Amino acid sequence: MKGTLWLIPNTLDDGDLVQSLPATVIEQVKLLRYFIVENEKNARRFLVKAGMKALLNEIELGLLNEHTLAGDLEPLILPILKGTDAGLLSESGCPGIADPGADLIRLGHSSGIRIKPLVGPSSIIMSVMAGGLNGQRFVFHGYLPAKPQERIRKIREIESRSKLNQETQVFIEAPYRNRQMLADLISTLSPDTYLSVSVDLTTETELIKTARVWEWTGFATDLNKRPAVFSILKP
Repeated sequence: MKGTLWLIPNTLDDGDLVQSLPATVIEQVKLLRYFIVENEKNARRFLVKAGMKALLNEIELGLLNEHTLAGDLEPLILPILKGTDAGLLSESGCPGIADPGADLIRLGHSSGIRIKPLVGPSSIIMSVMAGGLNGQRFVFHGYLPAKPQERIRKIREIESRSKLNQETQVFIEAPYRNRQMLADLISTLSPDTYLSVSVDLTTETELIKTARVWEWTGFATDLNKRPAVFSILKP
């Protein structure tokens, strides 16, 4: 019998697990002894918060991040093929969504492994929920280009796509570049385009604002070094 690959969501901040995750998720985590994680130190901190401090010596961790090569995935699922249940733990939010776990999940499917997603927060889905834009048709672009001219071209491209398809365009940025991203969006997008920004989701400093671009001029809140999700919709 092959094991099951459990997809374990994480909090969007470094807060209490109980406030963000259902009790059933924490209960399932406590049953596992093999986890595939992005960062071993952060994973151990998560497990301690889940009440597994006394069991850390019994737990095996496999490393999967943006530096993992395709050939390194097979050893990660080998214990599952031999019957061990495993947990794929995201650094933040849900595994497989803006997350390096997707390749492992796909390999699990092709290897006949049962994939079991667990309920938890996703900043991308929460921003679509709260933004009030088109939730019937949306696309997530990940990160836009870092170079200024390429980023401006991409902003114009996805605005045109939004107009053509009446499709919400969702993307993220490295927190330290959020201030510049917002400035570029305000200066590049059409004044009547809707811009939605969701910042610090699930935390005490959470901010969710949707308005037409012209209404964003003079917006005072500083987004620097704060996790944010951006969305646009061109009517």
